[in-house]
Amino acid sequence: MTDEPQQPTEEELRAALEEQMKRITVKDVLLQTVITLINVSARKLGLAGEEGEKDLEQARQGIEGVRALVPLLPAEEQTAVREPLSQLQMVYAREAGAGPEAGEGRPEETSAPDAKPPTSDPPTSDPDRAQARSKIWTPPGT
Repeated sequence: MTDEPQQPTEEELRAALEEQMKRITVKDVLLQTVITLINVSARKLGLAGEEGEKDLEQARQGIEGVRALVPLLPAEEQTAVREPLSQLQMVYAREAGAGPEAGEGRPEETSAPDAKPPTSDPPTSDPDRAQARSKIWTPPGT
């Protein structure tokens, strides 16, 4: 007789999974998906300190995924998700550049979200501002 723990049988594993599926809710899955997308997007923006992981297209897709799922969450969870989503959007806008007026799109040149490009032109008009804002994601209804 050995004291090694026995591996569960396939039937036992299937029964355990079935029991978990009975308890889980769609809200749980949505919230976990949103949290995962926020974390992956942050990594793809280079916020985890790994420059090799940086991928702006992946970050954009993750942010869009979060934006699509937020309205499906209960109000309390929506409130909790809006701040990290806003932070991701600001970092993405800085990294990707908010249009041709953002210079060469280098982060050090566009570090402030409201930084103005060094020109002698008058302040941007409403159409220019709308074009720039269309490149920055904001949660619906804000």
